Order: sequence, then C-alpha cells, then structure tokens
Amino acid sequence: MSLSKTPASWQTHLPHGSTYDASAAGAGTPVGVWQRHWADEPERICLMDPLGNGLTWRQFEEGSRKKAEQLHAAGLRAGQRVLCSSESSLEGILAHAACLRLGAVALPTNTAYREAELAHVIGDARPSAAIVDQTQRADWIKKSDPGIKIFSPDMQTLQEIDSSVELDKVGPLDPALIGYTSGTTGRPKGAVLSHANLLASVEALRLAWRWSAQDRLVLCLPLFHMHGLGVGLHGTLHAGGSAVVLAGFDPDVVFDSIEDHDATLFFGVPTLYHRLVDHPRVNELSRLRLCVSGSAPLPAELHGQFEKATGQRIVERYGMTETAMLVSNPTDGERRPGTVGLPLPGVEVRLRGEPAEIEVKGPNVFSGYWERPDATAEAFTEDDFFRTGDLGEYDDEGYLRISGRAKELIISGGYNVYPREVEEAIRLHPDVEEAAVVGTASPEWGESVTAYLVVRKDVPLDDLRSFLAKELAPYKHPRILYVVDRLPRNALGKIQKHRLAAGQVLPDDE
Repeated sequence: MSLSKTPASWQTHLPHGSTYDASAAGAGTPVGVWQRHWADEPERICLMDPLGNGLTWRQFEEGSRKKAEQLHAAGLRAGQRVLCSSESSLEGILAHAACLRLGAVALPTNTAYREAELAHVIGDARPSAAIVDQTQRADWIKKSDPGIKIFSPDMQTLQEIDSSVELDKVGPLDPALIGYTSGTTGRPKGAVLSHANLLASVEALRLAWRWSAQDRLVLCLPLFHMHGLGVGLHGTLHAGGSAVVLAGFDPDVVFDSIEDHDATLFFGVPTLYHRLVDHPRVNELSRLRLCVSGSAPLPAELHGQFEKATGQRIVERYGMTETAMLVSNPTDGERRPGTVGLPLPGVEVRLRGEPAEIEVKGPNVFSGYWERPDATAEAFTEDDFFRTGDLGEYDDEGYLRISGRAKELIISGGYNVYPREVEEAIRLHPDVEEAAVVGTASPEWGESVTAYLVVRKDVPLDDLRSFLAKELAPYKHPRILYVVDRLPRNALGKIQKHRLAAGQVLPDDE
C-alpha cells in the first residue's frame, strides 16, 4: 500500500494569495540571498549575543570576508573540507559563513565528540583545516592528522590576508556541508548537502512559519546540529531577521534574552521544553510569536502543559540531517499534538510497506553519502525517494504521525544515538562479555540510553560511563544499566531486543 501527498497540500502552509515555485526554490544559494540583505540593509542588525553586542549585515559581510581571505591565504580552496567544532558564538558563525563564501565544505562536528569519534570524521572526510575553540580537541585533531591547519573561531593568524581571492562564486549544486549521521553499521557516514538543498529548506520554512525581517530568534541550539544550524541560523539569515546567539541552554538566559531583545521566536527540543514548562518564569514565553519543537517526538501531554502555562501551541515539525526540514504543523491552522503536521512546500511524502516507512523527495533532500555509493544506493528507491528509516501513519486529516522506526535508533535529548556504536564501545571493557543497548521511555529525555550487560564481574554504571568517556560523547552513554545472566536470542542466535524489559530476560524461543 502506498499513499502520497500531492503539491496541493503545500497550500496549507502558504500565506494567503501566495504561490510556491518548486523549481526556483533550490535554484540559488544561501550566499546569494545574504548578498541581497547586506546590499539592501547594511546597517540592520542580523546577529547579537545576550549582552547586546551585535553584528550588522555590513559587519557580517566584512567579518566573513576577512575570515575567508585568511582561510585562502592558509591554502584552503573551494571543495576542500573544514571541520567546525566550537561552541556557538558570533565569531564561529562568521567562520562558518566564510567557508561557504569561499566554496569550502563545512563539517559541523559535535563539540562533545571524543578522540575516537573525531578521528573517524577526520579519517573519512579528510579535512584540510579545522576551526576549534578548545585545546584538547585541537590536540586530538593534530594527532589524527598533523597536516590539518588549526584555527580558533576568531581566526587570529600570523598569515597575510589574501584580498585578491574571489568569493561568493559557489553554485547551487556545489556541496555546502557534510553532516555526519550514524547508521546500523555503527560508524557515522557523511550526508552531503548542497547549497541548493539548504536554500530550498529555509525558503519553505520562511513561507510556512511566516518568517520575516521583523522576527528575532533566541538561538540556544548547538550549531553543529541541523536544528540549530540548518534551521535556526540559516533560516534567520535567509529571512533577513535576527538572532540572539546563546552559547548553550540556560533557562534564565533564555527568558532574559526574550525580554531584553524583544524576541519573537524560540526553537527547542522536547527536553528543553520539559525544563522550561517547570520553570517559574515560563509564562514569559507568552510574548513570543512562535515556538517550534523538533529533533525528537514532543509528548502530547507536554504540548498541553506548555499551552496551559503560556498560551502557546507549539509547532512540531520533522526533519533529519539528510533532508533538513520535511514536514511541519501549520502556522495558520490546526496544530495537532502527537503529529508532525503536513509536508512543507516542495516536499513529497509517501508511506510505503507494512509497517509503512516514510519516504520523501524534494529539492531539500541530499544527493548521497560522502564516498559511500553503497549506502547511497540503499538509501534511495528506484524512483529517487529517500528512505527515512522512520515509520509513519496519517490521521483523519492527513497529518503525519511518527509511529516508530524501521532502523535501530534512540533519540535522547534531541540527539540520535545508534545502539550498535554504543554496544561496540561497551564491549571494549575487559569485564563485559556481551552488551545490548535499547531506548527506555523518559519524560525528560524522550528516551534514555539503556544497556543490558552480561559481565565477568560487576561493572557499576558510573565506572562504565567513565570507561566510555574516551570513546563516546556523553549523550551516548547509558543512563540506565541492567546486568543480566544472558541476553534473549532467537533460534539463529540473534539478540531479541524487544524482549528486554525491566532488567529481566525472558526465556529463549523454543
């Protein structure tokens, strides 16, 4: 059985009287749009920090140009990769923009990654340069590849500026960034997104969320993640609006930034909304125009609690590294708790198979994985729909609901955790014989990473997490640990994870 949504469904997201041209949406580049903004309104603020230190569009252009010239002077050329791993800051954003203006390919990399995780990205993507803000990360990078040129986000170097370099020459199909996402093989693979992919996604969001130059976003999401980078930052710059850039999530800083800077937008993951709804200042969010949630399912109960406390009906949406944004509840229209809404302009969604997997097509969808033709071929259907790995169903009004996952995946705090990667790291522990990792429902985290171990001798949870500190980012570490006598298996010896419950192992199949 196959169901598909036709372009007519996009009309739900469009402002009254407007149209959407799918062929034109991805025909340009983000840089091309930025050029218009800094030409038309050079003294308008586009980015600021919580203290009010801001960048105008003119300063954004000048600052990113200087950094691009420095990268070029250091030998970086169009098409080469730049690993970007630093906390959110105005300088870091200028460095990211510099990469795109030069035609380099950004590698947004989680700042929580440990040495082994960084080494994999470096070995796979072979970056020529790295922009990092922490000495230990710089040391790890140098250890993996001594030839990588290391810069801090402020790009302070002793090299002469090469002002002769031509910038802003990238084309729509040129690669803009490679986002690393894990899979059932355990090792992350790089999803290559073009400039056209990024532009198509934010143009659909500009229309659907009525994003304008008058909007100001409080941006506390990390800029190594599609939600923060591809939606929050790129969406702000595309719409010509502005953003207050926070180094991380602190509820009081969020509330202060909303009040001090007359913010209109807030984007978060369910874990952040869980913390905000319990905060004594939560009613201050009522002054916002729009609150958006993504990266993990938003519990319907939390949706209701938030509306009761603030009067805000959160807009839940659905996207992923390989596609940027796909589906959203409408801005003007019913926002249905427990669903991710309707396909965004330009996006085709269909459900195929039993159970039904979500498959998508559109100008926002990536072309493939970096140097992985096998994984790319497996990820697409014969008629070029991308297999998301998520299971879905439509409700009576055609709203999409995520009902499960076709592939193993845990979403904890908005981050993807792939069990096999965690299991392989756990098995390196000398006292562990076998390991199976699953997700356990959590009201705060969405899912908690849960490990079932067969051990040679006792392995306390804190000891296991300390052991994993060298191998995995903290968000991948188990929060719950069960030690069991054996793991349940079928007749072929495969572990049956669905039978792991409450620390007990059910009898094997006969």
